[in-house]
Amino acid sequence: MRLYNTLSGKVEEFTSPNGQVGMYVCGITPYAASHIGHAMMSVIFDVVRRYLEFKGFTVRHIQNFTDVDDKMIAAANELGIPVSELAKRHIDDYLDEMDALNVTRAHAYPRATGEMDKIRDMIGRLIDKGYAYAIDGDVYFRVRRDDDYGKLSGRDLDSLMVGDRVEVEERKEDVMDFALWKRQKPGEPVWESPWGPGRPGWHIECSAMAIKYLGETIDMHGGGQDLLFPHHENEVAQSEAYSGRSPFARFWVHNGTLRLGQDKMSKSRGNVITVTEALDRFSPDALRMFFLSSHYRSPLTYGEQT
Repeated sequence: MRLYNTLSGKVEEFTSPNGQVGMYVCGITPYAASHIGHAMMSVIFDVVRRYLEFKGFTVRHIQNFTDVDDKMIAAANELGIPVSELAKRHIDDYLDEMDALNVTRAHAYPRATGEMDKIRDMIGRLIDKGYAYAIDGDVYFRVRRDDDYGKLSGRDLDSLMVGDRVEVEERKEDVMDFALWKRQKPGEPVWESPWGPGRPGWHIECSAMAIKYLGETIDMHGGGQDLLFPHHENEVAQSEAYSGRSPFARFWVHNGTLRLGQDKMSKSRGNVITVTEALDRFSPDALRMFFLSSHYRSPLTYGEQT
């Protein structure tokens, strides 16, 4: 089985010395109904898993839910309901939709809110090792402490510009440092920590869940290409700093984006076809065939005539 490994930038034969494969796939942030871009990702990694099992590997498949972040909090506050209620509603719907698409269920679906002990443990060790620092209840990762930062996405740290997904905060030592823990703000869910009440940053959640359920070195990490930077890059940096081991994941697999016209389908842009809407119009088999009709790394454009 040959796949493109984002880490090496090459097509490589996937192997596992002991026949065991720990596979972690970044799941959804359940602040709104899932769209067919999420379904495409799930179908693609369902095929990857099924083929690995067909080839004789024993796969342990983990897919997370990011059930607390800025979008979750904003959506829940707008609806006047707890974040936990909003998350449960959309997670339940997502799992039903994936069942309808014949996507094999993962062996576990950890949620960020259920993994606070591991998250706090990781942050504490990163601080102790000098990779992170606390300021008035916030904790940030020192990006420039990591000599290999950028090795997954192929980006040069000194040439990076501050973009939409880089948090600008004057108190940070460096503009590229990213949040591991965010201090409590009004109207947000909160957990206690040695640095004060607050909640985890986005990136540390996935590292904590991957390491807890699959170990400090995992075999395959998957997700959409839109997560490559900064999310997956930051996962690599903090995970390897925490464990002292490299690589965090031996094989990185990124699927292409699904487009509606010329734009990437995105809940934040509002240009989405929900999974429920698509299943009302087409059969599950037709949708699976559509998702698999192009190379898994290529963008795919949705249209009624496709």
